[in-house]
Amino acid sequence: MFRKIFDLFIFSSLYIALCAVLMVDQTSRLLIGVPSPLDLNGFVFFSTICSYNFHWYLTPHSVTASRRVEWTQGHKALHMVLYLAGAIGAIVCFVQLRAFWPALCFGAFLTFLYSAPKLPQTWFSALKKIAIGKTVFLTLVWTYVTTVLPLVVARASWTAPCTLFVLSRFTLIYAICILFDYRDREDDKEEGIRSLITYLNERGIDITFYVCLAAFAGCTIALIRYDHPAFLILLLLVPGMIVGGIYRHAKTNFSDYLYYFVLDGLMMFSGLLMLVFRI
Repeated sequence: MFRKIFDLFIFSSLYIALCAVLMVDQTSRLLIGVPSPLDLNGFVFFSTICSYNFHWYLTPHSVTASRRVEWTQGHKALHMVLYLAGAIGAIVCFVQLRAFWPALCFGAFLTFLYSAPKLPQTWFSALKKIAIGKTVFLTLVWTYVTTVLPLVVARASWTAPCTLFVLSRFTLIYAICILFDYRDREDDKEEGIRSLITYLNERGIDITFYVCLAAFAGCTIALIRYDHPAFLILLLLVPGMIVGGIYRHAKTNFSDYLYYFVLDGLMMFSGLLMLVFRI
């Protein structure tokens, strides 16, 4: 029973939606000094539910064994219900945030680009031929929605710490996405979806991963120059340390729980630590 509940929590995308909200809130607290507004949290939560269930509804199989794909096949109707519920919730919150509709629509467009290659229409399938597109689209949308959008909605001034934090989050998410692309490379090859990882050899993948982590560490540590305490910087660095520590293991263990619970959770982990330590 516990495993069924846990699978529902993870595979229905409720977990990743909560991660997204926590990342948005972290940005607001860190760069603006206040919690993120409820209407923005709602928009991000429901949009994530909508987009992820849409994506998994269009994912019929996997070359490698996947508990999530098996779960998806047995819960197609639930994916559709959650997709529609997420769309309705996102529209309701969008109305409350209509003053920022260009920024919100841009985020929705980036999100759609990630799942669009799975659609059968020729003009969408053509996106499969865009090299590195899958990884970049996903990283861009996560970075934009969880760092740039909160600043836009708050009408905050763009400062040097904003740039550093955006780059910090982008490079951390990209490093995590490298592992996802590495695991999914056979599926991507079968579907004709090109990503950077399908082109690189093992050495190239390793170099790209560690360069991303080095950039993440550099941008994060640089925040100390702008009156952020050393302990906060340490908390921000923790997810990168963990990702680096489990990199080799994650390249051989493709467990859905490792990827969709641990690796996805690492994106929001420093935000959770900030709440725990009340920073």
